Amino acid sequence: MVNKIFFILMVCCVCSFHSMAQTYPGYKVVGDLPAFKKTFAKASGEINSIAADFVQEKTLVALTETITSKGKLWFKRDNKVRMDYVSPFVYKMIMNGDKMFILDDQKETQVNVRSNKLFQQVNRIMIDCMQGTILESNDFTTQVFENESTYLLVLTPASKNLKQFFQAILLTVEKKDNSPRSIELKEPGGDMTIITLSNKTLNGPLKDEVFSF
Repeated sequence: MVNKIFFILMVCCVCSFHSMAQTYPGYKVVGDLPAFKKTFAKASGEINSIAADFVQEKTLVALTETITSKGKLWFKRDNKVRMDYVSPFVYKMIMNGDKMFILDDQKETQVNVRSNKLFQQVNRIMIDCMQGTILESNDFTTQVFENESTYLLVLTPASKNLKQFFQAILLTVEKKDNSPRSIELKEPGGDMTIITLSNKTLNGPLKDEVFSF
């Protein structure tokens, strides 16, 4: 259950097992990394809310097919996130401050994030992603690439706890507004998840009631 919750949180962020020589087709290394970090942090910090559709594609080593799920996501500064899975199953997660609410198969669960060190770490990572300070996080080592329309942030877990869940996290960011386009999660056992956002609305009106339990 912890693994599932951890995974869901990481998508709102809106990580390298790759060597420094690793390349990505169509991308080149960002030349001036300090300047990029400064610009990225400033632009990301101006995003106060996000509403979007998402598609999640989960590839399991044990299976020969990809499991595709769809849903809607909302984010509001500070530290408010909601994800509603609508297909092929119904699943809801709301995070508001230090509290988390989960509705799964009509079973409701509330979690105090402060009571679990792993949840605290996840909460910090999510905030860093949303605020554009993830590149300064000590939880990861980072490589940054770019093409004409996007940046690719390759984040490698540095802590033992995070390494249990991920080999790497690849975050693709739109150059036009510095909002997340997709996130690819690579797990130690070979499983992989890609979450792609679409129909995004940035800084639109979003009532606090959306994140009420």
